[in-house]
Amino acid sequence: MDVFAHLESEVRGYCRGWPTVFSTARGSHMTDEDGKTYLDFFAGAGTLNYGHNNPQLKQRLMDYLASDSVVHGLDMYTVAKRDFLDRFNEIVLAPRGLDYKVQFPGPAGNHSVEAALKLARKFTGRESVISFTNAFHGMTLGALAVTGNSMKRDGAGVPLGHGVAMPYDNYLDGRTPDFLLLETMLDDSGSGLDKPAAVIVETVQGEGGLNVATAEWLRGLSDLCKRHDILLIVDDVQMGCGRTGPFFSFEEAGITPDIVCLSKSLSGYGLPFAITLMRRDLDVWEPGEHNGTFRGFNPAFITATAALEDYWTGEGLEKQTLAKGQQVELALNEIALEHAGAIEGVRGRGLAWGLVMRDAEMAPRVCAEAFGRGLLMETSGPEGEVVKLLPPLTTTDAELARGLEIIAESVRAVRATVAV
Repeated sequence: MDVFAHLESEVRGYCRGWPTVFSTARGSHMTDEDGKTYLDFFAGAGTLNYGHNNPQLKQRLMDYLASDSVVHGLDMYTVAKRDFLDRFNEIVLAPRGLDYKVQFPGPAGNHSVEAALKLARKFTGRESVISFTNAFHGMTLGALAVTGNSMKRDGAGVPLGHGVAMPYDNYLDGRTPDFLLLETMLDDSGSGLDKPAAVIVETVQGEGGLNVATAEWLRGLSDLCKRHDILLIVDDVQMGCGRTGPFFSFEEAGITPDIVCLSKSLSGYGLPFAITLMRRDLDVWEPGEHNGTFRGFNPAFITATAALEDYWTGEGLEKQTLAKGQQVELALNEIALEHAGAIEGVRGRGLAWGLVMRDAEMAPRVCAEAFGRGLLMETSGPEGEVVKLLPPLTTTDAELARGLEIIAESVRAVRATVAV
């Protein structure tokens, strides 16, 4: 692996926790060049909801490429784009009563967030955006301005302005009424808080430590935004596309955001693809006012359409994901009970879960033990104190059970070392 240390930037991260060279992947498994296979509870940080090299999606992609169809088209009209838009509206938007326009801002989640922030400011004529403690929205400057993690913010190298952080659900003592601070400041002309263009929120903060907003809290936030004429942006980059059960993570709360950011598992195959959904009257862009060279990656249209047709017609994955989530929650609660002195609690929804360690240093050690036993996981949270699980939604019950066994073994191993 010398070539990586010699040539690749020191900014590389995930590979440091998984010191091997991967060569193949299928379903919920990755195999390295030495032939060792790992169960994947990382799934490309939520990009591979349908698993690695999903065979149905792969065949559609291979057929498309073999036919010399359009690969790169900027924002030109193509057959692949038309098919995606038709099926996305038919399968996702229309059944949910959502009348959104679709923008293709660029290939990654931060592009979707940047477009959302820029559009909100253009439409309202206001500058500031409210975000929440422990939020993560991306690594570009606009997205960093509404991100909570100090290490990531410090990497910007310039002041990050026009963003104001407020307490996320259950961030305070549990007795302070929701939105007391925010609403008081909005109502007080002497608070120094300029009326914001928008509020941006994750319904489940994945990178922030698997913090879950209740449906009641989200409804309260939506109502507050309506009362004060503030746009509500839901960042569903990691928790959308079925990760929490429904296609959109905000469905459980019964709210309708003004703007929605989607990426990661949208292509279904790990191909770069992002969209920004906006209320129809918000679409005030001038032609070419926000663009990008790779905002129309046609192979991603093909796999995204295939994923919608294969997994989101009929009941889709929702019931299976919720059932598997219960399996994970039960097993993690058992682990937490066994190690109550070391584990603060369990958080999550759908198939996004975390074990919160009392000592932040234990979380990466648990992940390292799991790697040695053939399981890929990452940490999250402001101090990296949460062992984070994001298995593909297509992971079988047996694979989930095996992964959860490895986690239990890994926690025991770390605690035994600490005891010694």
